[in-house]
Amino acid sequence: MTDSSIISKIWNLAGVLRDDGVGYGDYLEQITYLLFLKMADELNKPPYSKGLVFPKLKDVDGNEIVNGEICDWETLSCKRGAELESFYSQLLRTLSTEKGMLGQIYTKSQNKIQDPSKLLKVIDLIDKENWNLMGADIKGKIYEGLLEKNAMDSSGSSGAGQYFTPRALIKTIVACVQPKPKKSIADPACGSGGFFLAAYDWIVSNNELDREEKAFLKNDTFYGNEIVAGTRRMCLMNMYLHNIGEIDGNTPIKSADALISDDGTRVDYVLANPPFGKKSSMTITNEVGEAEKQDMSYNRQDFWETTSNKQLNFLQHIKTMLKITGEAAVVLPDNVLFEGGAGEEVRKQLLKTTELHTILRLPTGIFYAPGVKANVLFFSNKPASKEAWTKDVWFYDYRTNIHHTPKKRTMTMQHLEDFITLYNSENLDKRKETWSEENEEGRWRKYSYEDIIARDKTSLDIFWIKDKSLTDLDNLPDPDILANEIIENIESGLNAFKEIMETINGNEK
Repeated sequence: MTDSSIISKIWNLAGVLRDDGVGYGDYLEQITYLLFLKMADELNKPPYSKGLVFPKLKDVDGNEIVNGEICDWETLSCKRGAELESFYSQLLRTLSTEKGMLGQIYTKSQNKIQDPSKLLKVIDLIDKENWNLMGADIKGKIYEGLLEKNAMDSSGSSGAGQYFTPRALIKTIVACVQPKPKKSIADPACGSGGFFLAAYDWIVSNNELDREEKAFLKNDTFYGNEIVAGTRRMCLMNMYLHNIGEIDGNTPIKSADALISDDGTRVDYVLANPPFGKKSSMTITNEVGEAEKQDMSYNRQDFWETTSNKQLNFLQHIKTMLKITGEAAVVLPDNVLFEGGAGEEVRKQLLKTTELHTILRLPTGIFYAPGVKANVLFFSNKPASKEAWTKDVWFYDYRTNIHHTPKKRTMTMQHLEDFITLYNSENLDKRKETWSEENEEGRWRKYSYEDIIARDKTSLDIFWIKDKSLTDLDNLPDPDILANEIIENIESGLNAFKEIMETINGNEK
């Protein structure tokens, strides 16, 4: 069976299950459970003979059942009908209590395919292939394809789009940062692991790795956090399918909230797209028994400012995570660039303590979650100094007069080739502006530290290119793009009003 036919069969089966009420997200989870089990079975056979031990079925209290069956692929694939459904459900519950990556993959696992015949089809499809002999690229392609389908499908229900960063953007960021072998890479909100995989591919493709470097890349390069159990499971499986980590090893992806504390980890690179949306909050029960939301702030000594703004907290945390020579590239919403109060102080400190050298302004319509206006901040950590480390901030405006949609007019890496070239990773000091007084449409422009500090609230929300749609009706985008942008703006405005109302209602209580 060819690579493309495997992908087609898996995706077609996803469509069949979807008709039965099993969404892409649920299907993706079941694929994860079954693939992991099948690959473990392959590793226990020649030529690998790893000797992985799987437990017997356990009861609801976590005790092994006397004469219980082994929770492995061989036992599962022999079952049929109601017995298959029952055994599969018990197998998932049992494996969720195990240690190491095995237990992490199956944490809170449940059978979502209630029709035994459909479940058997998925099992048979997976059983026909030798997955460990299959290249990491094709395994990854299959899984990444399902992840993207899930993101596209779930703008409303599961919210998967919020953790799926467009791969073209991720690859662009990695191409600019150019991570080196034997360096540590972290993502404190890693979602499905997109940054890790792109960094892995970059390092493999652009370096002749020796045995030591290959071992480091596989087992010691990546560190991350993901608090959503299902998303974390997808990340672990995605990484494993791309040849990162060992099936019987420990996982580098923690389930803890990265913002709670500084765990002492220091890395060479942080590549991240922290979650957008509402400020950090928690629901409590007040004195009269009513549910009440309270803003949640992280009181950390390493933070410049205590705030409930989630994105500002992540930015401060990322600064803490970096080694003195570390580099970061972080996707952040517009509010981080202009918000007053804590936002202003965080920007001032970032400009002083790091070299904030580049900001990429992104267009709307590239994320599956609507109404997102984002930027990529590139900065290098530096040792303590009385003088500000930032001298110039280079801006690339890929927003003004740029129109994309997530499905029909998708942003590709080719759209950002000009930015990659102008970024000039080899020598940041040799950059040349494309903007000038003679060329006011140039998208690449620098502002000095003094210029930025003099701006109201030290705002980094900077534009200079004229929006053609405001001055010339002939330059309006196509109707589908215009309609999409209107929808995005309305939804973004509604979300903002909801946040305001929640704040007002909270204050009134």
